[in-house]
Amino acid sequence: MSDITDEITVTRNEGEGRYEIRVGDDLAGFTEFVTTRDGKLVFPHTLIDPAFEGRGLATRLVAAAMTDVAAQGGTVVPLCPVVAHYLRKYEVPGLTVEFRGDAS
Repeated sequence: MSDITDEITVTRNEGEGRYEIRVGDDLAGFTEFVTTRDGKLVFPHTLIDPAFEGRGLATRLVAAAMTDVAAQGGTVVPLCPVVAHYLRKYEVPGLTVEFRGDAS
């Protein structure tokens, strides 16, 4: 199990369709995305392993993922409540967001 002092990294795993957050060498969680025909990224689900809860990793994961999408000039459709909450609370420069349905 990783220690609280281990390095935290977020990477885009294109093959799995998700951004992953690692604590040291351990996969601590991920936020999934699906690319639509018109190039938008739909984020339906975010999961943090219960062993890593309470460390703010979901926020760090979503922040890094949204910053990466913004750097690519992308558009996000946040269906996941965690992603939607983050995007309602924080401005991500350069990111286009399309809220749909009742994600909150």
